[in-house]
Amino acid sequence: MANEKLTSEVQERIKAAFKDFDYDLNSTVDVREIGTVIYSLDCFPSQADLHDFIAEVEDDHSGYVHLDKFLPAMTKVLLEDKYPPVPEEQLLQAFEVLDKENKGYLEPEALTKFLTQEGEAFTQDEMDEMLTAFTDHEKSLIYYKDIISQLITGPRT
Repeated sequence: MANEKLTSEVQERIKAAFKDFDYDLNSTVDVREIGTVIYSLDCFPSQADLHDFIAEVEDDHSGYVHLDKFLPAMTKVLLEDKYPPVPEEQLLQAFEVLDKENKGYLEPEALTKFLTQEGEAFTQDEMDEMLTAFTDHEKSLIYYKDIISQLITGPRT
């Protein structure tokens, strides 16, 4: 019974997140929005995992994902805690690697260069959004120790 209740609660969270991006109110979401839907559920897949997930749930390469396919796949992801967030300590270490002089901050240009050219590259739109949210506007610097808590989500239920 408790397991059924948990599954039901998880599915309600998924439906609510999906609905936020169902602009035509037809139980479908543009495939380009699926990553955002997944992130809003506190899941953080790699780009490869996201690509595989989309391939699993997309309706015949139509560019859309229907709730009927998304719901069971995403329920499984959440119940298995498949794409957990990065631990706070690991995130701090990553910032410290970039802060070679141990100043406690990064310049937006340096962070942009790294995040758009290394690993799973961010798009310019993603960088603009992140820099707007996290840059100290008076000093034009990113004090990473102050923003880590905003990048980390709490335990999932």
